[in-house]
Amino acid sequence: MTAAAEDLDLSVLPPDYRAAFEALQATAARAAELEEIVKRLEHLVAELNQVVHGKKSEKLSEDDRQLAFEDLETAVAEAREQKQTEAPGDDTPKRKRIARRNRGNLPEGLPRIERVIEPDSLDCPCGCGQMHKIGEDRSERLDIVPAQCRVIVTVRPKYACRTCTDGVTQAPTPPWLIEGGLPTEGAIAHVLVSKYADHLPVYRQSQILARSGIDIHRSTLADWVGVAAFHLGPVVDRLAEHLKTSTKLFMDETTAPVLDPGRGQTKTGYLWALARDDRAWGGDDPPGVVYFYAPDRRGENAEKFLKGFNGILQLDGYQGYNRLTRPDRKGGDPILVAHCWAHARRKLKEVFDRDGSEIAAEGLLRIAEFYAVEADIRGIAPGQRLSARKARTAPLVAAFGDWLQAQRKRVSAKSRLGEKLAYIHRHWDGLQTFLHDGRVEIDSNPVENLVRPIALNRKNALFAGHDEGGKAWGRIASLIETAKINGVEPFAYLKATLEAIANAHPQNRIDELLPWNVKPSS
Repeated sequence: MTAAAEDLDLSVLPPDYRAAFEALQATAARAAELEEIVKRLEHLVAELNQVVHGKKSEKLSEDDRQLAFEDLETAVAEAREQKQTEAPGDDTPKRKRIARRNRGNLPEGLPRIERVIEPDSLDCPCGCGQMHKIGEDRSERLDIVPAQCRVIVTVRPKYACRTCTDGVTQAPTPPWLIEGGLPTEGAIAHVLVSKYADHLPVYRQSQILARSGIDIHRSTLADWVGVAAFHLGPVVDRLAEHLKTSTKLFMDETTAPVLDPGRGQTKTGYLWALARDDRAWGGDDPPGVVYFYAPDRRGENAEKFLKGFNGILQLDGYQGYNRLTRPDRKGGDPILVAHCWAHARRKLKEVFDRDGSEIAAEGLLRIAEFYAVEADIRGIAPGQRLSARKARTAPLVAAFGDWLQAQRKRVSAKSRLGEKLAYIHRHWDGLQTFLHDGRVEIDSNPVENLVRPIALNRKNALFAGHDEGGKAWGRIASLIETAKINGVEPFAYLKATLEAIANAHPQNRIDELLPWNVKPSS
């Protein structure tokens, strides 16, 4: 649609012409969206071909190939699901999704649980009596519960009247997240938790299932992950919006090695964690975390992720965050930074552990006095915390500042200790933020604790198979970790959420699907 057409005042058109023009605009916008999806699919297929048919120097090991296929196929499945969802003609019944693999491959030895779904009424519409059963439809889906595999058999009896021929009555098929597919929502949730909480890549999950006689290819499991990642996307987006309405958040970033198929090796991507945790001062907002994936560590990524957030941000001393404090910050007002005393302490600890520096030792003792006050005031109201800090901690911090400047004059700026002292000096203003607001923590340890599961997954899976895999990694990990810190069992939460999505949960009630609001039945 041209700019001239977009600027056209539709109010001057007759109602019939205006409606037709608006429908044409909507169709053009939808076509542009589908064109972008097709381009993405073509790009992913090209990268998949590179993995399979690349030059010998770019060939990958077996494990490397498995991880590459896993995340590429997850991305393809997600894009395919998006295309099918956004295709024109949404008012027509959705075509049943045909599973590409593993149909009819469920071992006979697995326990079967039959759920018979009867029609609401067996009375014949013509009024001539009750209908009689003439047959039934059966469908089987793989269901997974912890440490147990079983098959859910859905039975839908058919009924017809012996007196008249007014048709057959049968209950409708219950909604499935993957229409016509093999897994229940519980099975999909199990795969997600195993991959992103228990750090098992899907090709290893496939091997585990094979030991139980269940032959499900890792590409099928990756397909399930991709579909789930697509449908859970709006929940994660809403979680991020909810966090950014807060006035104080934590942020940190960690490496997420990603396979680079064109070079046959890994590159360094990053997962940025944006977290809220007000439990230390009794805040009403529930804790949560969202992980954003980016292919690099540039500060503009943090600026993009924090669009719409205004307030205090607790973080480490990475210089990429400096752009957030500028008057011309994109996406909001300049952010007030609260730097981390744990990082300052760590700098001195590194020097002390290396050469036993007496200056570093004294600095560590001084910082320990700050933490002794924090231990006394943890869990009390912000106003009380602030009063205690002003009375007890502020004089200690002021004395530390004088001590810091005196030591910087004694120590060579080029020495290892001099560099560490200079680091503390550069972040001095941010290190004092906690003295002016009782809600602010002395360090950013809460978000660092939320980054550890990412590091564990990185250690076990080695790397993500693709940039798209890094995005899915962050998306699913956001829901799992938020559920965990709210005391909600991740499998039960994801199962309940996927079932709600399959049952067409209303978009205007998406807050009900946030981890702290879901009350799983089991």
